[in-house]
Formats: sequence, structure tokens, C-alpha cells
Amino acid sequence: MAKAPVLTPQAEDFPRWYQDLISKAELADNGPVRGTMVIRPYGYGLWERMQQEMDARIKKAGAQNAYFPMFIPQSYLTKEAEHVEGFAPELAVVTHGGGKQLEEPVVVRPTSETIINEYFSKWVQSHRDLPLLINQWANVVRWELRPRVFLRTTEFLWQEGHTAHATYEDAREYASMIHTQVYGDFMTNVLGIDVVLGRKTAKERFAGAINTLTLEGMMGDGKALQMGTSHELGQNFAKAFNTTYQLQGAEREYVWQTSWGVSTRMVGGLIMSHGDDNGLRVPPRLAAVQAVVLAIKGDDAVLAKVREIGARLEAAGIRVVVDDRTDTPFGRRAVDWELKGVPLRIEVGPRDLENGTAMLARRIPGGKEPVAIDGLVELLPGILDEDQAQLLRESRERRVARTVDVKYLDEAVEAAATGWGRISWAELGPAGEAKLAEQGVSVRCIVAADGSVPQTDDQDGNIAIVARAY
Repeated sequence: MAKAPVLTPQAEDFPRWYQDLISKAELADNGPVRGTMVIRPYGYGLWERMQQEMDARIKKAGAQNAYFPMFIPQSYLTKEAEHVEGFAPELAVVTHGGGKQLEEPVVVRPTSETIINEYFSKWVQSHRDLPLLINQWANVVRWELRPRVFLRTTEFLWQEGHTAHATYEDAREYASMIHTQVYGDFMTNVLGIDVVLGRKTAKERFAGAINTLTLEGMMGDGKALQMGTSHELGQNFAKAFNTTYQLQGAEREYVWQTSWGVSTRMVGGLIMSHGDDNGLRVPPRLAAVQAVVLAIKGDDAVLAKVREIGARLEAAGIRVVVDDRTDTPFGRRAVDWELKGVPLRIEVGPRDLENGTAMLARRIPGGKEPVAIDGLVELLPGILDEDQAQLLRESRERRVARTVDVKYLDEAVEAAATGWGRISWAELGPAGEAKLAEQGVSVRCIVAADGSVPQTDDQDGNIAIVARAY
């Protein structure tokens, strides 16, 4: 009798495969309240590495980390009408505290534009206070009706950046810089996901923004996932909160603002972009564990050698774990590490020691080969680079192969059944976008004819990317 697969095959049931992988790779569990999640240590390790990489890029962009309260007076949200309308269905509102009804209900933050602007209005007085560049790492709550771990949860973790500038041009350039040099660089060169950078339509724009820039990734089943966004807020929040700065003389001017964020949704994107029927595949630049050294048997010489190899690799800058749990069968441990997607396994047994070799298993391309133990430190960095490049290449090849140019609505819907469609925005327009939505297909973003990010919705030659989305 054939052995049952550890995971539901992707081709059989992709959503079930996703849930199986999250459970079997010990990434997360469902929380006790519907829509919440418990992130397990290995899953949180992925998020920590994302934080580290992103935080370095955000600080290089000039932003400083701060923290704002998670409880927001309900009156703050009502100051910007479009913003409160956009978030109203998702709000969690606290009406009682300390055993008493509150004089004013407070909202558990769905995002922080309102409370941050309350303080921006105090901190900004003159042009010398600008630009004001703030970021925070926090949790947010949006009451999710259709939860899915990492992708859509009632509570999730993220970073949210908020900035104030003296001019529209400065704010626009900063939002674009975050979009390309912070988010685009990270997702492409660390996550290994070939994201498309584009502009959201007015319908899909962030509530209260004048423009939203997005990064869209194609998942393994051909659906789209919004991986991150950067918003131009114009002066909407500045006017609502009277955030102004003094020009030369007594004249005052409203600031121009941006906000931008990515979340633990990226962990879901990582799983669905790179995972296969054997489990997760983690890009080496992201991996909290780039290599695991496994002792096949509890032989003293073997245990000493795997610990020595681990120390040498760690000294060489490779993130490594030594697995010397020989009371657990080797096969089970190897399958567990494969499920977790660790890029490299270095397997050592008594026979390997006699030959001065170890068995090197590569998770990303697959396959095993014996390699000299003494050459591991020199060999592995190049292999990790090769495997990082392979994941990005596969992601790009999938997107290109499953994206087709179409002219008509029915063709766009057909394309979205297995991948993405590209259709002229001038031909589609808001009316066509609404018709697509009726069939579960959305305009993920608008790109210019040459694939760049357009400056306006109606720029000549704009192309709409349409797909079914998570």
C-alpha cells in the first residue's frame, strides 16, 4: 500500500494544502477567538527575520520607530469621513472598562492615521519640523468575517509608517521611494517573490488616500495577494486634525502626508509562493535557519563532528542549528526540517565520518549529494545564493507564464480562473471594474504600458492587472 502524503497535494486542494502546511510545519494555530491566530516559534522566527530586514531599510529611509496607543477615542475616527466609512465594518469598539460604561467608546486600532495625526498636529509647528518620518511596529484589529491564518485575521502584526512633508512633491516622492526601494527591494531580493508594482484604482484605494501604490504577488495557484501598500494621503488628515506648519512670516500651510505598511500577511505570501507538496521552502536570505546539521546516529564521534561543523558554519556567518536529537528517528527529523523549508541539511553518520564527507540535501532545487566536510564553509555560501536566485526565477517564470493579454471582459474572467489578465484600463474603466467584481475578479493594480508605475489613473496606455485575490 502506498504511503499517504504528509500534506494534501497542491493540485488536489490548494487551500487545504496551505492549512496542512501551517499545521505540520508548526507555523501557527488558530486562536481561541474566531479569526485570531497563535504564531508558533518557527513561524514567529520568519516574522522576526522579516522585521529585521524591513526595519533596516525603513531606518535607512530616514524614519524613526515610535509607539502609539492601541486604544483610540472613537471621536478621532469621525474627523476624516472617508476614513471612518472605509473602516466602519471592521471596527472593534470598547464600550466598558473597569466595570463601568465608558463616557466615550474607544476603538481598538484598525490603523493609526487618526491617533498619529493628533500628535503630529502638536509636534509640527514650523518648516524646520519637516519632514517628520515615523514608523511603528504594532498589532492591529480588523474584525474579519472570512479569516484565514496569516492572510486575513482579526488581529495581526505589522509595521505602519506615517510621514508629514512640506510639499505634495516631497510626499509623493517619499511614498514612491518606500514602494520601490524599501518594499520592492525587500520582497524581490529577500522574499524572492516577483511582485508587480502598480497603482490602485480609485475603488481599491485606501480610505482617505489620494493615491495608493501596491505590490502584488502571484501565488502558486495563480491568485493574487496584496503584499504591501504605500499611500499618498494628500492633505485630508492634515485638514481634519489641523496639522499645519508656519511658512515665512505668519502664514501657515497644511502638511502633505503618507502612510505605508506590510504585515504578517507576508508570511502567508511566502508559503503560497514557494511552498511545494513536501512543505515550505524558505529563501536563504530570509531563513532564520539556513542550514541544519543532523546526526544520523548517536555515535559519540558523530555527535562531536556535527557540533564541530555547526560551530564552524556559525563562525562563518551562516545561521545554523545542530540537530543531535538522536532519540528521535532520523527519518522523522529529516521530514520535519523539510516541512519547515530549511534551505540546507547536512547529514552525518558513521560511514560519512570514515569518508570525510557529509550528505548535503538542498531543499529548494531538491536532491542530495556527498560533499567534503572540510569544504563546507567555502561551499555553502555560493549554494545559498544559487538557491535564493532560483526561487525568484521560479516566481517570475510562473507570473509570466500565467499572465495573458486580453481585450474583453469575458476573456479577463477566463484568464483569472488560472492566473492574471492584462487589459487596457481605458477600455475597462470603472464600469468594467464593477462588472468584474460581480464575478469575483478584481483589478489588482494599474501599470503603465512599459510596466512601470503610472503617475495618474488615466495615463495613456495604462494596463489593468485583473485576478482573483486572497
